[in-house]
Amino acid sequence: MMKRSGFWSALALATVLAGPVLAEGETADTVVATVNGTQITLGQMIAMKESLPPEYQGLPDDVLFKGIYDQLIQQEVLAQSVKDLGPRAVATMENDKRGYVSGLAIQGIVKEAVTDAALQKAYDDRFKDAKPQTEYNAAHILVATEEEANKLKEELAGGADFAELAKTKSTDTGSGANGGDLGWFGLGMMVKPFEDAVVGAKVGEVTGPVKTDFGYHLILVKETRIAEKPTLDQLRDELAQEVENAAITAKIDELTKGATVTREGEKLDPTILKNSALID
Repeated sequence: MMKRSGFWSALALATVLAGPVLAEGETADTVVATVNGTQITLGQMIAMKESLPPEYQGLPDDVLFKGIYDQLIQQEVLAQSVKDLGPRAVATMENDKRGYVSGLAIQGIVKEAVTDAALQKAYDDRFKDAKPQTEYNAAHILVATEEEANKLKEELAGGADFAELAKTKSTDTGSGANGGDLGWFGLGMMVKPFEDAVVGAKVGEVTGPVKTDFGYHLILVKETRIAEKPTLDQLRDELAQEVENAAITAKIDELTKGATVTREGEKLDPTILKNSALID
């Protein structure tokens, strides 16, 4: 009869041998299967896993491994069964490869370009010559005709409350419900005739009627203030996009100038792209 210690050692060994083979020195080039001489690698399996939708990523490791393993083998068998890809398939594959690899190039450009120092410089450049900007807190009453607007202006001159008239008379029901209040806004946020009237108005006095495409406005500028300069963090995403675009454009220009490029197709009739029969 086997000793107890020997029995447990044998059981443990059997369990290890029956379980999954642990990685020992595997690389992306480790061959996991071969189909008619074509190798499938561990790197290809990992790449397929990373491309799967989130709902598949959470599957048990063994299920995911087997599914990917079998699928790659099946895909290779099917791919080898196609003897003539045809011009459409070849063109699509070449475009896909070109797009993917150029995307990698862009990632590298962006990673190198978007640094804290670059963002700070973009921020400083934007505001180094910027003049203080005024913001306005205003309310308005909007009506369809100039006659209506003048009538309401007379009522206001006679002591009527601006907010109450806005609630009952303004066709802009959104602001009207709040007494015509438009809140704080800066230049460029309102249509030009309205903005010009606001800029020229005296605080506390009713201006108008002012005609826009929306109708006729009576405007009351309540107060003004100097707008605070936004912080770098508030503009970080916007500035990063600017830095990215500039870096990508500069790199493409640099690479294009250093490349030998001929443009044989420039004189082709643009409608030729509609001729799908060329790649059928």
